[in-house]
Amino acid sequence: MLNRRTLLAASAASTLPACGRSGPPADLLRVATSGLPDSLDPARGEFAAAALVYKQIHAGLTEYAPDGSVGPGLAEDWAVDERGLVWTFRLREGLVWSDGHPLTAEDVAWSARRIVDPAQSFAVLGDFYAVTNARAVHAGEMSPDRLGVTALDDHTVEFRLETPLGLFSTLMREFYPFPRHVIEQVGLDWVRPEHIVTAGAYTVTAESQMSLDLTRNPRHYAADQVAIPAIRIDGVREDATRMRLFRAGDYDLADRPPANQIDYWRERLGSQFQSFDAPILRYLKLNHARTPLDDVRVRRLLSRAIDRDFLAKQFYAGTATPTELVIPGSVITNGDLAPQAGGVGRALQIRTTTGEGERLAVAIADDWARQSIDTELLVSYPTDLYQAVDAGDFDIAIASFNRGLKSDPFFMLDPFAPGGFAANFNWQDNSFAALMAAARRQNDAAARSQLYLAAMERLHDQMAIIPLLHERAHWLVGERVSGTRSDIQPMLWRDLRLAAP
Repeated sequence: MLNRRTLLAASAASTLPACGRSGPPADLLRVATSGLPDSLDPARGEFAAAALVYKQIHAGLTEYAPDGSVGPGLAEDWAVDERGLVWTFRLREGLVWSDGHPLTAEDVAWSARRIVDPAQSFAVLGDFYAVTNARAVHAGEMSPDRLGVTALDDHTVEFRLETPLGLFSTLMREFYPFPRHVIEQVGLDWVRPEHIVTAGAYTVTAESQMSLDLTRNPRHYAADQVAIPAIRIDGVREDATRMRLFRAGDYDLADRPPANQIDYWRERLGSQFQSFDAPILRYLKLNHARTPLDDVRVRRLLSRAIDRDFLAKQFYAGTATPTELVIPGSVITNGDLAPQAGGVGRALQIRTTTGEGERLAVAIADDWARQSIDTELLVSYPTDLYQAVDAGDFDIAIASFNRGLKSDPFFMLDPFAPGGFAANFNWQDNSFAALMAAARRQNDAAARSQLYLAAMERLHDQMAIIPLLHERAHWLVGERVSGTRSDIQPMLWRDLRLAAP
């Protein structure tokens, strides 16, 4: 008899042959992504799709070098005092916004105050709380002008920290200054195409519910190194549709082929199918405020009952690594479990979205059924799922995150630390919080590594979440595109090139 497992293991790949058409515009990179930003304002955007677009249109104090390391951005150099508490960034000479207005250190300081102002920002501050008074300002207990950041002159900005933060310059890759002169005139409308002013390699010229048009910013500090004049980004939600349109010639770059079709696309597309080691974690988020999930013994039982090898092989064509640990590098072999008489006392609800998440949820439910654990599946749109989790209206949720170009494996732990963007599952643990705080304060890389490993062990010992898989990132790269690397995802489009027709 067919069960949920055998039904879901079947791949439903299908083809859509390319049809005849005129060639693509020679100066336009056509990109298909699984979603578009919820906002072009880094103080208000919350979706992963926003982070990808921010890399194209905004500029950080430091920047992602082509190999993913830390390199100069708006700041050409920086230094930290011997206590690790004062960071000084020196801006490049002659910086201007895309409208030609000077970009100064005071813009940077004003932007830091805006990002912590609860009246202006939805941003999850995370490690930015290390800046003096950031936590109090964000809580509304102090005015933003009390934040520990000062423009020393037009080209020098100083950040004062309450505790050392060895990775501060790395974090500044995604701190994007805002155009104060525009925001003070038009407010939140500053990100509309008719108003938007940026400092990145591209700026936005058109926006709709389905697409974004970007044009090279001639005033970017490295504009002479940006080869592609224009980019069009379409949000194509369905993975299979996005991939078929790529094969039909409608796109030059597309992300995330359907997980259950990896072998199919890899065989047919050859070198156009590119895979990358990536900091992607697929896991189960557990609501610790609900019984029986507040019992660590139940959480361990749920984890051990999952056949992670099956998930990796059947749904990811073996390109994902089964794991019980957050930081990549450890493979867990599932041990045998004796049936648990009576299950866990009640049916557990699993929240997920359609497609990949739903397939995983059904397979996991089948594993748990073997241990007499009943489940109910609730499938919804991503926004509904996020809202339910934030409101605490869930038992278990299929979750994942992609840390993009943050190759340091310890960035995988940060989302679960107090104040992290994934720390929304009602778990409080003083030992974990203390280890994470100590790791952030540590300037020595080796000592910091040991503290992060200890924090990971605590997370695992308490089974605060249930890690499932470390996934690889897959991109489809058209024949016209060059400049990609074998060791880093093609997320920095300013470094790509289009072949001449």
